[in-house]
Amino acid sequence: MLHMSNATEMILPPEWDDEERMNFMFSDFNENRDVNTTDWDSKMDFWTALIVKACRDRGTVYVSLKDLNKTFRRKERSPLGLATVIQSMARCGKIQRESEFAANMDCGWLSWGVGLLLVKPLKWTFSTLLGSSQVSLDESFVVIELVKEKAAELLKVYRSSEFASCSIISFQELCTLSSDVCADESTLCMALLQLQRDKQVMVSLHEGEKIVKFCQTGQDYISSVSDVDMGIYKLQRSQKLLEERVEKLGLEADKCKEEARVLLREGKKSQALRCIRGRKRVEKRAESLFAKLESIRGILDRIAQSETDKMVIQAYQAGVSALRLSLKDVTVERAESLVDQIQELCDTQDEVNQTLSSGVTSADVDIDELEEELKSLMDESKPDSVSRFPEVPTNEQGPSGGQSLPGSDLLSSLPAVPYSPLDITDEQLEEELNKLNLTDSGFQQEKKTSPARRLEPAQ
Repeated sequence: MLHMSNATEMILPPEWDDEERMNFMFSDFNENRDVNTTDWDSKMDFWTALIVKACRDRGTVYVSLKDLNKTFRRKERSPLGLATVIQSMARCGKIQRESEFAANMDCGWLSWGVGLLLVKPLKWTFSTLLGSSQVSLDESFVVIELVKEKAAELLKVYRSSEFASCSIISFQELCTLSSDVCADESTLCMALLQLQRDKQVMVSLHEGEKIVKFCQTGQDYISSVSDVDMGIYKLQRSQKLLEERVEKLGLEADKCKEEARVLLREGKKSQALRCIRGRKRVEKRAESLFAKLESIRGILDRIAQSETDKMVIQAYQAGVSALRLSLKDVTVERAESLVDQIQELCDTQDEVNQTLSSGVTSADVDIDELEEELKSLMDESKPDSVSRFPEVPTNEQGPSGGQSLPGSDLLSSLPAVPYSPLDITDEQLEEELNKLNLTDSGFQQEKKTSPARRLEPAQ
C-alpha cells in the first residue's frame, strides 16, 4: 500500500542541502548507542521529526519503510538507518502497526471490507518488533499523533456541517463531508477508529449500509444505536429522498411549460395542450409528494421538540434534587427561631448603645438637684440692671447735640463693669452684688421724687 509519493510534495529542512550534514544523516546507526549517545540521539531526533512532518504535509497518517526510502531519496541515495528509526518510534509508541491498531478495536470493524485491513490479523508486541533485525518494506505503520489530529478535525467538520443535527449519517455521506480532511478512505477509517476508541462515534452495519453515529453536544460519551435512532435516521432519509423528488418534479414541470410556449409560437396548439396536461400531472404529483414531505418534517420537529422537553425535564429534576438537598436541614420553625434571636440581639444592642450614650454619674447625686443648683447660679450671675435698662449711649451730648440727658449724672456714678477673671471667690461676688443693690436703691428713690424731670425733653 503506497501512501507517500515523491519528495516534491513536502517542504524539506534547510540542512537538506548541507552535504556534510546529510552524509552524516544518511549513514547507518551504530549498533551500540552508548558509543556516541549525542550523535545517535541527534540523528534519531532528526529523522523522527522529518517523518512526522512529511506525513502531516501530505495529509496521511501512514508510513512504511518502502515509502520512506522513496520519499527521502537524495542524489540516488536512500538513508541507511530508517529501519532503526521505525523500530525506535514503535518502541516509544509514536507509531503502531496497522494490524495492531485495528485489532485493538471492535471486531465489527474487521468485517468492513473497505480495503483497510488487508494485512494478517496477527497480534504482536514491541518486543517481537524490536527483536527482529529486519523491518518489512511493505508493512504499513500508523502515526498515532497524526491519527489523533485527523480524528479531532473530523469531529470538528461534522459539528460545523449541515449534518450536525443528525446523530446518524451514512458512511458515504461522511466520506464526501471529510474529503478536505482525510486524503483517502483509509485515513478516514483510522480517524473513525480513534474516535470510537475515544467513545465519540459508534460505527455499525444496518441492512448492508454502514452508518456512523456521532456523540451529540452535551453528551460525555456515545451510546449504542437504538431503535429510536434508526427510526429518526429512516425519517431523515425519507425526507431527503422526497426533497430530491419534489425538486426533480419541479424542474420537469418547468420544462413542460417551456415546451408548451415554444409549440405555441410554432402554431402547434394541440401539442402545446398535451404539454400543459403533462405539466398539470407533474405538478399534482409534486403537490402530493410535498404534502408527504411536510408530514415527515412535522414528525421530525415533534421528535426534536420532545428531545428538548426531555432535556428540560431532566434539568428540572436535577434542580429539584439540588434544592431538596440544600434545604435538607431548613424548616419554617428554625427560620422563625433564628429571626427571633436576631431581633432579641438587636434590641439588646440598642439598650447597650443607649446606656453608653447617657454618660456616667455618681450614684449618690441626684440629676434634678444638680440642674436646680446650676440654674440658681446662672440667675445670681446676671445683674438686674442689664435686664431692666436699655443700652446707655457713651456720648455726653443728647441725641440732638445739646446738653446731656437728666440721668447722665446717675449713669456716671455707676461702677465700672468688672473685667476680672471668672475664677473670683464667693465673698467678692457678694460684695459686688451689694454695691449693685445700693446703687439700684438710690435710683429708685430719685425716680419717685421727680417723675416729671425724667420726661423733660432735651434742649
